[in-house]
Amino acid sequence: MGLVECVPNFSEGRRPEVLELILEALRSVPGVRVIDRSSDASHNRSVVTLVGEGSAVAEAVFRGIAKASLVLDLRCHEGEHPRIGATDVVPFIPLEGSTMEECVALAHALGARVGRELSIPVYFYESAARTPARRNLPDVRNIGFEKLREAIASDPARVPDEGPKNALHQSAGATVIGARQFLIAFNINLHSEDLALAKSIAKAIREKDGGLKGIKAMGFAIDAPKCAQVSMNVCDFRATGLRRVFEEVERLARAAGVEILESELVGLAPRASLPAGTAERIRLRGFDPKKQFIEELL
Repeated sequence: MGLVECVPNFSEGRRPEVLELILEALRSVPGVRVIDRSSDASHNRSVVTLVGEGSAVAEAVFRGIAKASLVLDLRCHEGEHPRIGATDVVPFIPLEGSTMEECVALAHALGARVGRELSIPVYFYESAARTPARRNLPDVRNIGFEKLREAIASDPARVPDEGPKNALHQSAGATVIGARQFLIAFNINLHSEDLALAKSIAKAIREKDGGLKGIKAMGFAIDAPKCAQVSMNVCDFRATGLRRVFEEVERLARAAGVEILESELVGLAPRASLPAGTAERIRLRGFDPKKQFIEELL
């Protein structure tokens, strides 16, 4: 198998010393590189990007999930971002020399191991989903840890694919594992604290509500900077680019008398997604091509 990317999301964005323990576990497998990490205190979440040969990456992620189950406790966790697990979501992405089918196999094998050895329930999503109802990540994660803790015992639709079938892990919750193509996590901060506006814009632009193709979006209130945020996954930047989605959010915000403060990438992006002049046009905060174009880091 060739190179595989994995982007585990951990429910910790405020305590760097705790996140470092998880990063140490991820780095402990030879041949696996952590090429990016991004933490957000308002979301209380960190996104880590790993690259390596498929089986090595899967081993590293297992060690990261195991460590997170020991050092994170969702019963004490608060943050803006939806979550059901200490290790909330784990997508595998095919890179050079690997295929989607191989990434699905990695996801299924990892999920079985996490359920068996760590007693953490696992749901499979995107290309690894075993039922159409679980293909879309928000449909799996939509009720959050607290409600899922009750629903898993009584709602047949919430029975996990692997691991304990009727109870979450007491502190680590559940984990969603899958395989997908590359997506771009992209946030736009409004020059306003109007959360209702951010939510209405998110609903207007997301594909499932008739908006832009390949866009998943939610509205949040964040603390740094203190503002309302439209938080997005751009699932197909060739169908809907960053500039297109920025200009649509800008149009909708201006219709409400609000300007855009800035935008940000969470993690990495392909070079083709940011043609010359795009970063300036979309007010991309702190953009560094050498650190944020995935091609520069492979």
